[in-house]
Amino acid sequence: MAVSIELTKEYGYVVLVLVAYVFLNLWMGFQVGKARRKYKVFYPTMYAIESENKDAKLFNCVQRGHQNSLEWMPVFFVILLLGGLQHPTIAAGLGGIYIVARFFYFKGYATGVPDNRLKIGEML
Repeated sequence: MAVSIELTKEYGYVVLVLVAYVFLNLWMGFQVGKARRKYKVFYPTMYAIESENKDAKLFNCVQRGHQNSLEWMPVFFVILLLGGLQHPTIAAGLGGIYIVARFFYFKGYATGVPDNRLKIGEML
């Protein structure tokens, strides 16, 4: 028994959102790299230890913002791609909103104050 799925041309918006999220995560990765150099946290160290580095919290906030985004990436992709099969424009629109929210989440977290990750409106 074969199942065929026909994709509409609007599904292209879903793919575009997916690619945009990949680029957002690449940008976040570059920010972590810059933070590694700035706060002197070298590979393979994942998180800085406060007893060894006075800027550990600042670096860890940047790292954690990116790591959290990576942790939720598979969930986002599955929901986006599957939801887009039935409702591509809605899925793409909501995915775009999610990407903007993720950007502000990261920017807030990267300030070094973890609670800022939840203050999207105050960052505008």
